[in-house]
Amino acid sequence: MAESLIPVSPGFEEPLEMLEACHERLHAQLETLDRLARWLPEHGPDEQAQRAATNIMRYFDLAAVNHHMDEERDLFPVLLERVGADRRVVLSSLIDWILEDHQRMFAAWDEMRAKLEPISRGENVPLTLEEVQAFSERYVLHIEREEGELFPYARELLQPGDITQLSSSMTCRRRHPAD
Repeated sequence: MAESLIPVSPGFEEPLEMLEACHERLHAQLETLDRLARWLPEHGPDEQAQRAATNIMRYFDLAAVNHHMDEERDLFPVLLERVGADRRVVLSSLIDWILEDHQRMFAAWDEMRAKLEPISRGENVPLTLEEVQAFSERYVLHIEREEGELFPYARELLQPGDITQLSSSMTCRRRHPAD
């Protein structure tokens, strides 16, 4: 089972582009998850399936968590600070939806991880296409809202100093993951 090639990511000096690249990597992981669900009925949890499950778990356990923290701790507060009163309610509503969806995504990830972990150890656990599709649809909708609604605000409102601060925070978060 071949895994998707993951595109090269922009550097931390381009935090919005970095967040978008994370979305691209997330799509690649969702494609791998789909292939895994299609692979398992015929091949079982062989070495390739185990490796795919391990890589998906690593991504969602580390990179996805960092991505959410980048948004919640760094991006959202500065956007709310910068937006004018005339658009604050709309932006606040969008951010509230994203924050609530992050919680739904974490809950969905916990359920999916409970299936992937035994597969990563070579245990034969059913993983249906329906489960994978429902999981993927949640993430795809989330990405569409962020890229279509949130990122335009960010491109408009962020000032050079904000970009520098986001970049610094994102870099620090990845160098000191326990913080």
